[in-house]
Amino acid sequence: MRFLVYDRLLGFGDDYWIEDDRGTKVFLVDGKALRLRDTWELKDTQGRVLVDIHQKMLALRDTMVLQRGGEPLATIRRKRLSLLRNHYRVSLADGNELDVSGKILDREFVVEYDGELLAMISRRWLTVRDSYGVDVVRDDADPALLIAVAVCVIHLAEKEREG
Repeated sequence: MRFLVYDRLLGFGDDYWIEDDRGTKVFLVDGKALRLRDTWELKDTQGRVLVDIHQKMLALRDTMVLQRGGEPLATIRRKRLSLLRNHYRVSLADGNELDVSGKILDREFVVEYDGELLAMISRRWLTVRDSYGVDVVRDDADPALLIAVAVCVIHLAEKEREG
């Protein structure tokens, strides 16, 4: 499953669609303006919220929190003891972890679970300018979760670069 995400992603208060590889609208990113923290919702085409994305307010390090149905889904932060600057840990609510590494700001990175590839994020195979693809490589993976993870990791890396 391949999805096209435009690089204006996480424009504060912006709403925009994420398309599949056939150009069909699949997910809506609904940016929430006028909030004290960065907040977005990832919705399906019927307007149902699949993942609520927001910045954790009181944290020592920049942290993004994902929720589904009001319940915790995942917490995302840069890995502390990594020699690689572009290495993030996704702590899932069930106790498992996803590992995100690569060239985050260049939109060239992977999401892995226990050393197994779940998704590749890349600009390489796209001709659309200012966009990147999220290629979910496992059929049993949760595309909404992996897209939300990609969005959060890019947001965190850009905030760190600006700060």
